[in-house]
Amino acid sequence: MNGIKNAVYTNKGIWLLVKNQYTSNVDSRSTRTEIKHWVELFFGVKVIVMNSHRLPVKGRRMRLIMRHTMHYRRMIITLQPGYSIPPLEVIIHQVAP
Repeated sequence: MNGIKNAVYTNKGIWLLVKNQYTSNVDSRSTRTEIKHWVELFFGVKVIVMNSHRLPVKGRRMRLIMRHTMHYRRMIITLQPGYSIPPLEVIIHQVAP
């Protein structure tokens, strides 16, 4: 589970929860099959589709040297109907009555 960093709770991420899609940041070196295997094994769900995109890097100046801060990408994971990730069910019921 080292590849999955954290769940993302943005406006778009919360609206995707209603469609049974979950958003999380993952390590940029992880492959799609690894992430899919980790999600299915850890949460006990079935994954249909996984979409990913790299976020634009943000620079941080340290004296004369410019460094980049973000080294991860974001995955949008779509689960089969009937499956959900339990800790996030509370948010779904608050968004969509």
